[in-house]
Amino acid sequence: QVQLVESGGGLVQAGGSLRLSCAASGSIFRLNAMGWYRQAPGKQRELVAAITSGGDTNYAHSVKGRFTISRDAAKNTVYLQMDSLKPEDTAVYYCNANIVQDWARTASDFWGQGTQVTVSS
Repeated sequence: QVQLVESGGGLVQAGGSLRLSCAASGSIFRLNAMGWYRQAPGKQRELVAAITSGGDTNYAHSVKGRFTISRDAAKNTVYLQMDSLKPEDTAVYYCNANIVQDWARTASDFWGQGTQVTVSS
């Protein structure tokens, strides 16, 4: 019932920028937090950035100062502005949302399908 639709991935040269978007829709009573995770081949999935409904943010050390997470509460949408991209940023990026559905009393996690980000040298 809850869908997370991601967009904005692609191929970019080192030093370039991309902006990822993730829109949550469906039976949403409350959206507690949204974030971005990434997984590169041979590596574990890691948290890149997250933002709460109150606007608090958290970033992985490797992206701090280069990436910016933001949200549009009215649209249930989270953005990840990625600047000064490096080849090591290459990964599949997954949107995550912690959501209380209309019928529920507790929150559940939902995941997007993933979008590929490739940074060339």
